[in-house]
Amino acid sequence: MPDTISLHPDRALPSEPRLRDVAREIYHGTRDLPLVCLHGHVDASLFDRDEPFADPAALLVTPDHYVTRMLVSQGVAPEDLGVRRLDGGPFETDPRQIWRRFCEGWFLFRGTPSRFWLEHELVEVFGIDLVPSAETADAIFDALSERLADPACRPVSLLDRFGIELLSTTDPAQATLSDHRRLAEKGLGQRIIPTFRPDALVRLANPAWRQQVEQLAGVAALDTGDYVGYLAALRAQRQRFIAAGALAADHGHLTADSTPLSPGRAAAIYQRACAGEVTPDEARAFEAHMLFTFAQMSTDDGLVMQIHPGVARDHHSESFAVYGPDQGFDIPVRTEYTRALQPLLERFGRDPNFRAVLFTVDETTFSRELAPLAGVYPSIRLGAPWWFLDSPDGMRRFREAATETAGFYNTSGFVDDTRAFASIPARHDLSRRIDAGYLARLVCEHRLTADEAAETAVDLAYRLPLAAYARRS
Repeated sequence: MPDTISLHPDRALPSEPRLRDVAREIYHGTRDLPLVCLHGHVDASLFDRDEPFADPAALLVTPDHYVTRMLVSQGVAPEDLGVRRLDGGPFETDPRQIWRRFCEGWFLFRGTPSRFWLEHELVEVFGIDLVPSAETADAIFDALSERLADPACRPVSLLDRFGIELLSTTDPAQATLSDHRRLAEKGLGQRIIPTFRPDALVRLANPAWRQQVEQLAGVAALDTGDYVGYLAALRAQRQRFIAAGALAADHGHLTADSTPLSPGRAAAIYQRACAGEVTPDEARAFEAHMLFTFAQMSTDDGLVMQIHPGVARDHHSESFAVYGPDQGFDIPVRTEYTRALQPLLERFGRDPNFRAVLFTVDETTFSRELAPLAGVYPSIRLGAPWWFLDSPDGMRRFREAATETAGFYNTSGFVDDTRAFASIPARHDLSRRIDAGYLARLVCEHRLTADEAAETAVDLAYRLPLAAYARRS
């Protein structure tokens, strides 16, 4: 096993020599383009505080569920990776110990996109080329700690170093946006923008729903005691998000069902939820109705809908109770779009004021449903492969399944979906390499000219994300 990491300049490009030569030329035309990051989960407070990252484990291990879930799958307890227990139980607080456990499990990441991202971060971002292992853990920890103490590695400085032109955070619909206000005062308001995410406010069966609706009422300064007031508060918050620079709303429902209810029926279900009497069927119907209602709101105010259904959240109830959400226990389920979205698209699909970006973790839908939908409805764009599909082979399969029906220009281009800030440039770099390989094949098969491929690569990496989310007056 080598002692140092060697990042091959042609990594993730095609292995066939002729294809690789063409792909290399295409990739070189995109590798230094700015990054447009319009679907992510980096916390805005990170940039507001602009403090040094605490330690290597807090930066690269504990907050990244791609990393922790692999170690957990091999029997490591989440608390031993620094994941805080909600019940007040003990958890590892020594970052060096957490880092050692990660390095001891480095071999587990062979063949995964996490390995690609982590190697890129270590070598390209922090200038460290030692292969993680039990023997090198302390040396890497010390070297990384020294780098993180450098002002050039603070969050705002890294924005420039990474070439991030635009970064969207994802914020609860009831957020005060205080971090974004302070960022605007510092001149970063047009560069770091919020995204409106109302999921928690439409899940009537969630025990915390009423508390979160009360939070909505407080921040919007409106009475949410009835359905009319609830809708008014949501609309008011959307306007606050737009004033803070928001371009999109994010919707992560379990299904894509968009069947609307009559206003009276929706109001009645809302009142039953306020009284704690809502049934599971009523809760599901209300959530579907609200997806349709949010499409109406997006048509009115211009926020682009990001719709990414198909994830069974918190699959292991005990882990959710002990550690909370977003710890790697969200599991994909089979997802249907064609019939589920028909009510929404019947009403808004050809409206020039409506736009939606569809994501999936069920790749069987790419060619069967999503590409045909995007290939005919002018309001629909296909989002980049995300989550478990944000990988070399997942991206290749997406291009092969979707392009012949939807083309390139009915997609959003690449927008990363990450909580791990330092991995953003690695994810964009990987996408640009995979797209270069796919385009090279079309050139070598005489289906595109070299000039067309080069232009398309730039569009996918940079121009299409800006166009898909651009504010329309």
